[in-house]
Amino acid sequence: MTLKSSTQRRLKSMGRVRWPLAQPVKRMRVLLLMIAMVFSLCAGRALQVQAFDAKAYATEAADRMQESLVLPAARGDITDRYGAVLAYTEQTVNVIADPKAIRTNGKMDLQPMTARDKEIAAAAPQRIAQLLAKYLGNTPESYLPELTDQKSSWKVIAKRVPANTFEQLQAELKAAGLLGLSRVTAPTRRYPNGTLAANLIGWVNEQGQAAGGLELSLEKLLRGTDGKEVYDSSPNGKIPLGDNVLIPAQNGHNFGLTIDSSLQLMAEQRLAKTLADTGAQAAAVIVMDPRTGEVLVMANGPSFDSNEPGKGDAANMGNRAAMSVYEPGSVQKILTFAALIDSGTINPDDKVKFPGFIKQDQFKITDWWNHGTITLRARGIFAKSSNVGTITLARKMNKEKLRAYYASFGLGQSTNSGIGGEATGYLPAATMPNYTRDGIAFGTSLSVTALQNATAISSVVNGGVYHAPTVISSMDGQPFTASKQDPTPRRVISESTSEQVRSLMEQQALNQTSKSFSINGYRIGTKTGTARLVSADCKCYRGESVVSTVGVAPIDDPQVLVYAVVWNPKRNGASGASVAGPLMHDVLALALPRYAVEPSGAKGVKLPLQ
Repeated sequence: MTLKSSTQRRLKSMGRVRWPLAQPVKRMRVLLLMIAMVFSLCAGRALQVQAFDAKAYATEAADRMQESLVLPAARGDITDRYGAVLAYTEQTVNVIADPKAIRTNGKMDLQPMTARDKEIAAAAPQRIAQLLAKYLGNTPESYLPELTDQKSSWKVIAKRVPANTFEQLQAELKAAGLLGLSRVTAPTRRYPNGTLAANLIGWVNEQGQAAGGLELSLEKLLRGTDGKEVYDSSPNGKIPLGDNVLIPAQNGHNFGLTIDSSLQLMAEQRLAKTLADTGAQAAAVIVMDPRTGEVLVMANGPSFDSNEPGKGDAANMGNRAAMSVYEPGSVQKILTFAALIDSGTINPDDKVKFPGFIKQDQFKITDWWNHGTITLRARGIFAKSSNVGTITLARKMNKEKLRAYYASFGLGQSTNSGIGGEATGYLPAATMPNYTRDGIAFGTSLSVTALQNATAISSVVNGGVYHAPTVISSMDGQPFTASKQDPTPRRVISESTSEQVRSLMEQQALNQTSKSFSINGYRIGTKTGTARLVSADCKCYRGESVVSTVGVAPIDDPQVLVYAVVWNPKRNGASGASVAGPLMHDVLALALPRYAVEPSGAKGVKLPLQ
């Protein structure tokens, strides 16, 4: 064997060894190429997601991973001047049934039911119905149609169920292994005294919406602002360490009123008696502290139950004391004589000669008693409530000046008490015709509300200072003033004038033919009023009347004012003295001892009227 051939054989042998080693290398190259292609595709997709679809995917992820929960605000309470609750919110729920879940006792479609599961599910409707009857009332049978409804997964079983009652029900359901009931938070506004001051307070409907009275006018402050919680979640619920944004609810403000609920109740009971005795259409009573303008009572009748407004008559659900306008009749003479005395136009002792009637175009104005030409002191004109005499005196004063006094007493404008829907009444312009001036002097040709007139008279008898009427005294324990109301007292007449007008009112009380106005131990001042009622449909008189009486005591130191108005009485006459007078008297007699008002001591003395 030659060296060449030997070498060739070795090289061939080596070639046979190296050749198999080349196969894995080739395969590795192919594999690496494929991996590179996959990474390239992934990188391209990642680039698309990050660069082009990032916003869309982020939004989708957020929707998928975040939950939002409303945190309801608690509505504020309303209390009287002594803290007695007039309106509050009870935590109640609506009980919801899922008939589908009850039918399977909570088993999902993909979860197989065992024989035991089927046994429990078959008995579930009856057992749940029995527990509902136990906690919510009614019979088990009354609940079964809702619990077994094959076409629904959402049935409202009961509304306004106290939350603690539902918790007890839910505990028994859980202990029994029964599923299919849930709850929806539905707070309920409660009025523990039912009809008490309902026309003033108003109501909140089943949807939680304020629908009248102070509930509506104070809605934004009472309602509060709902909060919100936004949190990360998973199929298993809230993620403990996830992002959590909490915006706490801002509960509504609590309001205190000047109303005395005990005196309010007594006044409402006495008002109801007046309606029953006289067959009147309606009535209102206001009790006020003339020294401050605080309203102690604002009673209306007929009324309604704020807990069940749907059962009330819509005609009786407004606040007549602040919303209904009427001609005040002779009660207006208090303001007329205040203006005449304060301006120096007359003196109570002035003797005035006047005829038996005054003609106004085709109309003839007379007095309630027949007389020819007579002479009375100004005091006598007031005490006897002479229309003709009052017109005779009012004609001595410039129309513009007289109107300015009426306006200073608050007529023709809102008191801005904070009561929703308050009417302004009507006061003619200074350019009014002479016959209009004549009418206003004794209480026609203008309109007022009971609240407006009570406030005006308070400003006359309290020493001559106008105090805006106060119904809402506090918010969260701090003094509160209605947004449009000027709380600054203003002088409207002198103290001397106030004293003289009070003397006129005492003479009117002392010279009543009936003794029904007297209150043992107290000197009082009064004024009655009788006017025709303007019909709303024709804006004309149709024989109906509105009568009123105001009383103030003690007249030498006024601390309580009561103003009673009765619309369209059918029996017991149709005058302020016979209908509204007894109502005023009885409420005043209740109020004086309640506020520990000391008796006057000396009795009032009759002064000469002629």
